[in-house]
Amino acid sequence: MLLLNKIDLIMILSYFMILIIIALYFKKKASRSLEDYFLAGNKLPWWAMGISGMSSYVDMAGTMLIVSFLYMLGPRGLYIEFRGGAVLVLSFMLLWSGKWHYRSKCMTGAEWMEYRFGNTWGGQFARIISSFAVIITTIGMLAYLIKALGIFVAMFFPFTPAMCSLIIICIATLYTLISGFYGVVYTDLFQSIIVISAIILISTIAIFKISSISNLATLAEKVTGNSEWLSSSLKWHVTMPKGYEAYDDLMILAFFYFIRNMLIGISSAGADPKYFGARNERECGTLSFLWTSLMMFRWPMMMGFAVLGIVLVNNFFPNPVVLSQTADFIKLHVHNLSRDGWPDIISSIKNYPNSFPPELINGIKHLLHDNWQSKLNLLSYNGTINPEKIVPAVILFNIPAGVRGFLLVAFVAAAFSSFNSNVNTATGYFTRDIYQRYLRVRAHNKELILASYVFIVCMVSISYILAYNFQSITQIWGWIIMGLGGGLAIPAMLKFYWWRYNGSGFAIGTLVGIITAIAQTKIFPGLSDWQQFLLVSSVSLIATVIGTFLTSPTEETTLNNFYLNTRPFGFWKPYKDKLDPNIRKTMEREHRNDLISVPFTLGWQISLFLLPMQLMIQAYKQFYITLTLFIICISGMYWFWYRNLPPKENKAFNNKII
Repeated sequence: MLLLNKIDLIMILSYFMILIIIALYFKKKASRSLEDYFLAGNKLPWWAMGISGMSSYVDMAGTMLIVSFLYMLGPRGLYIEFRGGAVLVLSFMLLWSGKWHYRSKCMTGAEWMEYRFGNTWGGQFARIISSFAVIITTIGMLAYLIKALGIFVAMFFPFTPAMCSLIIICIATLYTLISGFYGVVYTDLFQSIIVISAIILISTIAIFKISSISNLATLAEKVTGNSEWLSSSLKWHVTMPKGYEAYDDLMILAFFYFIRNMLIGISSAGADPKYFGARNERECGTLSFLWTSLMMFRWPMMMGFAVLGIVLVNNFFPNPVVLSQTADFIKLHVHNLSRDGWPDIISSIKNYPNSFPPELINGIKHLLHDNWQSKLNLLSYNGTINPEKIVPAVILFNIPAGVRGFLLVAFVAAAFSSFNSNVNTATGYFTRDIYQRYLRVRAHNKELILASYVFIVCMVSISYILAYNFQSITQIWGWIIMGLGGGLAIPAMLKFYWWRYNGSGFAIGTLVGIITAIAQTKIFPGLSDWQQFLLVSSVSLIATVIGTFLTSPTEETTLNNFYLNTRPFGFWKPYKDKLDPNIRKTMEREHRNDLISVPFTLGWQISLFLLPMQLMIQAYKQFYITLTLFIICISGMYWFWYRNLPPKENKAFNNKII
């Protein structure tokens, strides 16, 4: 069943054509060298990379997932997204992890490992393991994106989710493959215009809808069962719908998600091509500030989708009992129907009803009445509303044809921005840190670019296969962030803050962390997010410390060079004592300002995201409290962070260790 008109289809086709044209235009520039292909030759302005960062983080899968929690919890859904969707790592990238990576003058985070640990076997081991860790994480991220893309697009076209995602991912792979980092940034700029326009459109529609609702709190409670839907306060316990019981202990989860993001933020978060490709240290801070500020616009849009979803569900299912009745009826007639097979069966029933027994179709029609095919889209395996489908459902039933195509393009653009950024980063690790460094040391530029092409195709293919071995995008995201993320967080963090830490300790801890994260899905598949994180990170920490003390320290010259150039804080006393007193004093002042800025920056970011949501749903009392916090935090940021940013050319540290 095609739910788009000619104008919608023309807009979609035009969008794809523009992407290919941009990719072809930058193909020649991107293929000049690896620096051009992966960093655009360090020639891009900070504001372009800041906007590109925003575009790459406003992904479609994440938007669908966050909307699902805002739909169930109201503004408090933000706290669950401390696990990743609230991108708290940006605060640490803004303060120090971005500039610390920039100071290395490396091209990738894995190359950075050799800069930190030296050219010994430990440093090489760390470089290889770091590359594989990023590639594995990227495969998981792409699987998450592909799964969500299929669910989203299948609601508009008469194809299964797997087929829809296959077609679109092929197009995304083509333009990402040929245009490199130039394509990542400039297509992100183009796509940012589309995404921001969509944000304004949805927010405006939602505001007018809210003004016509006599009591939003009452309506939200009726639809979601949440009696405190308008509240932004963080509670110990909330009641979640069937299938989401793992999120009942909200405060505990929010705390662990917060800690997890802090660990990632103070460790590897700055190992992004945008920082390696920055033109100076000051731009690392300004692009991060712009990046974070632009992320604010995402939240009123997502809250708008949640409100429109509540209205839509209320109109479709005034008696919610019919949901469980319909799900049970389908399971009764479709034998051996698993949770994994549910999306495809629902898509087939909706699009090809004549392929199923008449008693099944007639029974569904009797239960759902008018628009039964549209209503079927929202039905979950558990016999409840599938909150992950709120976004496409709102676009289908609240947006007129013609405009609908534009919003579809906006969400595909968001998916593509995330896709090309992740693919470009992971490919840099493969080509620079594995292929060129160990397999073909003397490979010429043309061969290296070709190797990048082949790797991209293989990585995307594996991700596609993996995507359809998970039950939901929530399950994929939870494992990436808390399972695999727990295995990588500790080894990545220690490399900045402990002088005795060596490449062998990093490699062993990371390798054990990855193996533990994968094994956990088979041995203890039912663990909650925070349990996954505790288990995997604890095992990884033990392996890291043991591996470090069983092997030799990093060479003295390597540590001297790393410490003077990167200038981290932490356990570096033997090297700090060697510094000239004036240099040491300047470093201590920088470290003090960075650390004091942490609570201000985190408070600024969280309140920045809460404010527009509270204003939209007219929670004015909480809005003014949050606004006061926002003003205090941004004032602290100005005083301790922005005033102390270095000038574009900073030569304060061109000294040697004495």
